[in-house]
Amino acid sequence: MLWDIDHTLIATRGVGREIFGDAFEQVTGTPIREQATVDGMTEPVMFRRTTELHGITSDRTMFEAFARRSAELHRQRAHDLRERGHALPGAAAALATLADTNGIVQSVVTGSIRPVAEVKLQVFGLDTHIRFPYGGYGEDHDDRAELVRTAIDRTRAATGADIVLTDVLLVGDTPADIAVGRAAGVPVLAVATGRTSAAELADAGATATIRDLQDAAPFHDLLR
Repeated sequence: MLWDIDHTLIATRGVGREIFGDAFEQVTGTPIREQATVDGMTEPVMFRRTTELHGITSDRTMFEAFARRSAELHRQRAHDLRERGHALPGAAAALATLADTNGIVQSVVTGSIRPVAEVKLQVFGLDTHIRFPYGGYGEDHDDRAELVRTAIDRTRAATGADIVLTDVLLVGDTPADIAVGRAAGVPVLAVATGRTSAAELADAGATATIRDLQDAAPFHDLLR
């Protein structure tokens, strides 16, 4: 099980965007006026495109400075995340139920860098069942489909399991997540807890769609 985080397991209710803006200004010296579109982007791509919107030429060194500051700010603002954001309905129960199912390993595929992904889930108590070393993160590659492949390779290496693509289930909330899963060749369970309806997610090619993570039946159907 490879989970997307934002709008699939949690909502930060604007705190994440504020932190991005603060880290951007502190690293570039330029107040943020506009942030690049988020859906489907990894953190390095989003940072690079946002610098371009401000007429700034960035490089990997600048992104790494931004990533360090972003991680620091997420840790410093954990209270704000907890107070303003929330775990989405059914998230904790879904993670716990799957953890009790033999043969299932859970990790994440996210455009966020790993330290930020860890903070986001820890704040809402959703980190217990996630194998973070097995995941794919924004700093690993610009292309999110490659993050799925990275997570599979890491899980194979750590567990010794002979994982085939049909053994993998990617869970996300956007058409971009569905496109990523299709590009990587893995099934996608789409959750209509973001800005996209279940019908739109189905039209985008999801293997299955659910209203939210309280809708458990499709999980069990796909796992069978």
